[in-house]
Amino acid sequence: MINCLIVEDEPLAAELLKSYIAKVPDLTLAAHCDSGVDAFGVLQRQPIQLMFLDIRMPRLTGLELLKTLQHPPPVVLTTAYREYAVESYDYDVLDYLVKPIQFDRFLKAIGKYYQRQMTPQPAVQAATPDAFEQAYLFFRVDREQQKVWLKDILYIEGLGDYVRIFTTDGTLVTYERLSYLEEKLPEEHFVRVHKSYIICADRVQSFTGSSVKIAGKHIPVGRMFKERLARFGR
Repeated sequence: MINCLIVEDEPLAAELLKSYIAKVPDLTLAAHCDSGVDAFGVLQRQPIQLMFLDIRMPRLTGLELLKTLQHPPPVVLTTAYREYAVESYDYDVLDYLVKPIQFDRFLKAIGKYYQRQMTPQPAVQAATPDAFEQAYLFFRVDREQQKVWLKDILYIEGLGDYVRIFTTDGTLVTYERLSYLEEKLPEEHFVRVHKSYIICADRVQSFTGSSVKIAGKHIPVGRMFKERLARFGR
């Protein structure tokens, strides 16, 4: 069962989420809190696999709660305010649901949870050159899981909730957040150089302060990411 935590101070919104959770066989409600402070306590005491988190709450907002958590569970933000959508990307949330939440939209968020859990970790750790040669990931493309060797990846482009992976054999598009994929790739070989790009440092042909060249393509380097790239150029 997937233990769910609802963090919601509006009674009607909380009851709606409870009814939706009850309709999905794999979900179970572990707790409901009406404040971020109470939710923080619950997260310290019991395992939570999925959190439905309101943003505007007294004492501690949803985003402020996320800032306090070192290893938060997958989070679905629930709010009546669309203006927080852009900021939510900084927290690598699973989904962003705008109230009133419809059941079909709720199910789509649950689908994203399953998709993330099904994405395998690298087969081996890439701590040595030989290990990196053998490391791979599976990515869902259409209706099948496609194997991609890490050594064949040139660079990766973020497309919102999707990424486009450029390899020596071609390109593929899969449902994956760039920030989540960044955590799974070995930092000895991959570096994020822009909010929309991760590159394989081994594939860099040349670089300047504003771009890198891989397979003939110039990829922009964001100001926030220049220091990360510099360590590979020493």
